[in-house]
Amino acid sequence: MSVGDTSPMCSRAGCRAGAVWRIEWRNPRIHSADRRKVWTACDEHVGYLRDFLAARDFPVQVSGLEVAGGAA
Repeated sequence: MSVGDTSPMCSRAGCRAGAVWRIEWRNPRIHSADRRKVWTACDEHVGYLRDFLAARDFPVQVSGLEVAGGAA
């Protein structure tokens, strides 16, 4: 990616790959039901990030990431 590139990157620590997945989640102990946090993920890490959140009993929803101009 070049400087100034605004393409979403994977949220996995140390990963610099472009993201193609959107992971919406919340911590029900501190977030109200209408608040959602968003991580983005590459194909390699979507399962890891989803499982990381689900293991903590956080509500998680995974969907394809859409970027300006169409789907990623």
